[in-house]
Amino acid sequence: MKNDAQFILNDFTREELAKKLPSLGIDPSKVGRIISRVHRSARTDDISAWAREKIGSRALFALKDAGAVCGRIAIVTRRHCAADNFQKYVMRLSDGMCIEAVRIPLPAGPMARPDHYVACVSSQVGCALGCSFCATGRAGFSRNLAAWEIVEQVAAIRADSPEAPVSGIVFMGMGEPFLNYDAVLRAADILSEPAGLAIAKKSMTISTAGIVPGIRRFTDEGRKIRLAVSLTSAIEEKRVSLMPVGLRYPLAELVDAARAYCQKSRERVVFEYVMISGLNVGREDAQALIELLRGLRLRLNLIEVNDATGRFIPPGNDEYTRFRKWLNPLDAPIVRRYSGGREINAACGMLAADIS
Repeated sequence: MKNDAQFILNDFTREELAKKLPSLGIDPSKVGRIISRVHRSARTDDISAWAREKIGSRALFALKDAGAVCGRIAIVTRRHCAADNFQKYVMRLSDGMCIEAVRIPLPAGPMARPDHYVACVSSQVGCALGCSFCATGRAGFSRNLAAWEIVEQVAAIRADSPEAPVSGIVFMGMGEPFLNYDAVLRAADILSEPAGLAIAKKSMTISTAGIVPGIRRFTDEGRKIRLAVSLTSAIEEKRVSLMPVGLRYPLAELVDAARAYCQKSRERVVFEYVMISGLNVGREDAQALIELLRGLRLRLNLIEVNDATGRFIPPGNDEYTRFRKWLNPLDAPIVRRYSGGREINAACGMLAADIS
């Protein structure tokens, strides 16, 4: 008897799908072939059109009768930045809401010819944190994404990029990943499945604005994914004015959680520091960073602010050079991170799809 209830195949991890298949009368040994068909082959959600010789017609009919579907989201627009090969996608979800994702070429830089790509994906429609320098935060929050909607961003970008592989993921698009923790980490598990998109977890980075319970849970679970923390100021009052999340999770709690992560994972925590001219690149800002982060195993990424409104501007070369020099006593890797795609509003902090 046909079951009208649907289940979305690309929302299942390998283990979950293998457990479900016997109840449908399907040999669980076919799980790898099904996963490969869902994630790697032609992007059709018509199960009856799948190549029967790869899975078997009985399995296909059983999946169809059970209401199995492949969740898909549509690319609405693509904007390509000729200067550095960044490409931004607006994607429409099944409920009509939109998100943005970015294809980042590596190596990155002006006129770079990519060997491979990294997909910068969204975890929420909008964001509730309201960071003053971030376009997504100004847009407000609508809803969390399901795991399959996160996975599908990567699959769509991969299908749109035949010239080079998508070999990495950064959860740095719209939204705060640790406020959608279960779906984000579930998506990471699905994305790393060798029979599917096969992206190694060591090639993934999750960036948080400082959700301390999320960092502690991530640490306790021993996730093999890189952790990045958006800091932007080591002066409490200044950080709160830029990132209201600091009211709930003060710097001392945030650094304690980061220290626990370093100790358990034996990995560096990456701190992202958005540089804003005249605001957080002074000598006192550098000294506060040195004092706050002393003793931590870390890398500091310095990122120029990107603000289409013009309210916040990046430091000039002289201002940056002074700030970088004042940070020398930190005695840690300090990287001036390239943030491309400014011309198409694809750079860090500029994603703000129409979510109305």
